Amino acid sequence: MDKKNLKSEVISSLFWKTFERIGTQGIQFIVSIILARILLPDDYGVVSMLLVFTTIANVFIENGFSVSLVQKKIADEKDFSSVFYTSLLIASICYLIIYFITPYISDFYNMPQIIPLLRVLALVLFFGALNSVQNARISRNMEFRKLFFSSLGAIIVSGSTGIILAYLGYGPWALVWQQLSNAIATSIILWFTSGWKPKFIFSFKAIKNLFSYGWKILVSSLIDAIYINLNNLVIGKFFSSKTLGNYNKGDQFPKLIVTNVENSLSVVMLSAFSREQDSKEKLKKMLRKSIMMSAFFVFPMMLGLAAVSRNLVIVLLTEKWLGCVIYMQLLCIVYIFRPYNSINSQVIKAVGKSGVFLKIEIAKKTLGILTLFLTVKYGVYVMTLGQIFVAIISSIINTIPNKKLLGYGYFDQVRDVFPSFVISLIMFVVVLLIGQLCLNIYLLVLLQILSGIIVYVILSKLLKIESFEYLLNMIKNKIKN
Repeated sequence: MDKKNLKSEVISSLFWKTFERIGTQGIQFIVSIILARILLPDDYGVVSMLLVFTTIANVFIENGFSVSLVQKKIADEKDFSSVFYTSLLIASICYLIIYFITPYISDFYNMPQIIPLLRVLALVLFFGALNSVQNARISRNMEFRKLFFSSLGAIIVSGSTGIILAYLGYGPWALVWQQLSNAIATSIILWFTSGWKPKFIFSFKAIKNLFSYGWKILVSSLIDAIYINLNNLVIGKFFSSKTLGNYNKGDQFPKLIVTNVENSLSVVMLSAFSREQDSKEKLKKMLRKSIMMSAFFVFPMMLGLAAVSRNLVIVLLTEKWLGCVIYMQLLCIVYIFRPYNSINSQVIKAVGKSGVFLKIEIAKKTLGILTLFLTVKYGVYVMTLGQIFVAIISSIINTIPNKKLLGYGYFDQVRDVFPSFVISLIMFVVVLLIGQLCLNIYLLVLLQILSGIIVYVILSKLLKIESFEYLLNMIKNKIKN
């Protein structure tokens, strides 16, 4: 594929992937607000405990092989069908393990009521297996328009299910069935729209070849999943379910925003980077552009959210959720680094350096786990401050391989994103000061958001921020075409 066609395909894929994330997460955001106004922090805390186990189990099903299918230069029907049946087998094993250890999990939390909740929630594993190969094929072919329709349809079905059950008084069961109905609806829609069905063929050789690359990604993803969910495990064990509910609600807002940007960039850029894996010069240009664009969007959104968080929580969730504000503000800083780290990681994966990627993940997660256990005795606030420290150090570690591979290291990347950070910081101060005005709370939140956008755009234009100029030129070219 020539450079012009690849660029056009990447932009188109980014459009559909971003549109998919914004559309589905936008609906999910509205659904979560409605559910939060009906349910209690305790309900969210209980389900957050259960999601620790299904999330970790899903890593075995959805990571490793699917990434190998995307990264492999030539993948045939034998590869896709073999991975499909292998994923179903792994899902069955994981479900049985969860089913039989559920009583021990209940004893760990001293909450007998979670046994039926977890056994039903774990059914999502089978649908994750059905979806993993479909998603890999869509990512490989950059057909993200199909993913948009499946995600949109699934979020409408699951959102309606969750709201109805919550209104009827089902408490945490509403959240469990919301998760399960989403997985079921996604599977059904993809099955009819993706254009791919498994064939009755299986090759141990294909699995072995894919596993030789994918096992390192699998282990890396497993470490990442355990590390991310370790906070929920620790908070659920040593603190109250209400505290866990507040922590997770504070995490939800910045995570919602950053995940949209991160997923759109990482999924598309892994495919794009993989196609150019033999050209270091092209990879470096693509990496630099991706990091600058992600910083241009993520910095103002995270700092802006931190500035408006208290008033926003009162407006959207009511005052019963004010306990989540401090976590939201601190986690905004943590999430600033997420897309930055993710994009650096995609390059390492794309050039086939899965061993290097694994070593980096082990180093970062070891640091994170040590920090967690050193801070847990001081409370959840200090634990969250520890996450900020880990995020900063991890951003440095993530750039080390790309310094050697592409000559694009930490200080080069900091220099490229620094202008976006400075104008975001100025915008943060402006929004924070406006938030102190004595106005109607709804009007105040609207004024804060609008002023933040206006200040950021004006500063970007006056200072001629490179990412802003690139974005304007891209829009102009699209209009002309």
